[in-house]
Amino acid sequence: MSAAAAGIDLAVESGRDIDEAGFLLAGEAGRGGQGMIHRIAGQPGLLFKRYLQPAKVNGHALTELVRLRHGLPPAERERLDAQAAWPLCRVVDAGRCVGFLMREAPRTMRWQPASGSSKLTELQHLFYPERPATRGVTRPEPPQRLALVLELAALVDRLHRWGLVFGDLSQANILWSVVPEPAVFLLDCDGARKSGALPVLDQTDTPNWADPRAPHGSRASTDSDRFKAALIIGRALAQDPYLTPDKPLDPLPGVLTERRLAAVRRTWAQAGGPYGSRPDLTAWLLALGGRDTIPLRPVVAPPPRPVDEAMFDTRAPRGRIRLPPRRP
Repeated sequence: MSAAAAGIDLAVESGRDIDEAGFLLAGEAGRGGQGMIHRIAGQPGLLFKRYLQPAKVNGHALTELVRLRHGLPPAERERLDAQAAWPLCRVVDAGRCVGFLMREAPRTMRWQPASGSSKLTELQHLFYPERPATRGVTRPEPPQRLALVLELAALVDRLHRWGLVFGDLSQANILWSVVPEPAVFLLDCDGARKSGALPVLDQTDTPNWADPRAPHGSRASTDSDRFKAALIIGRALAQDPYLTPDKPLDPLPGVLTERRLAAVRRTWAQAGGPYGSRPDLTAWLLALGGRDTIPLRPVVAPPPRPVDEAMFDTRAPRGRIRLPPRRP
């Protein structure tokens, strides 16, 4: 193993910073509004996101995201890695944070257009019917569509339980696949932050995904995450890219049973309520699972108490209890 590979493995395993000079780039893998994505020589499946404006990066916030992943139990950490391009370690240059390493999305979350190289299977493909230009996308069957929504709701629910706000939750940073089974994958995870803390970079909203009832100038919050998650759920179930909670939710045929439909419609209507009142993801999971109330543990009857045979008078009529004599 080369020194560069050993250094990368150590950084990923420990969560420690790695110097940008410690590895070689192997071509561009993509670009966004805040950074460029590079492949790393000799490291298939691993990517480097380098920020366009490192001077504006909140390095402490990025450290917190790395530490959160590193502090998870191994099974939970493995599960997060399978579902999110989470920051594995920071990349520094002369002591300044310039980016981070992350895992590449699974190859199953790509599709092959007729006109060129493969593309990511973005969330938007769940919102639109098949078109000639998107015939290469494997479409979900109704039960798979429900399973995808459940997967995403469970993932966002876990992030919230960890005290995180994701922020720009939208079609721009969620991938999906139904091969070999329904699965989702989050991109731009450096946009997440601890609730109440500052983000790595100033957060933005994807057009058509902003929370209309959020206070003007406020940062993303758990409640705005819940509103955006509701948009994803409703738009995916109904295959409608512009659906909002002020409009009726009519899922595609076969996606929901009657019982689930009633519960989901109630939760959908609540998602359009005032800021701070939106249903959490647990409520969505219960509704989508056909249960819109918290299940209670079955009541177990206590064991019978021992019977004092002396309390019964066998000479009296059957069933009559002989009471003890009154005290004077």
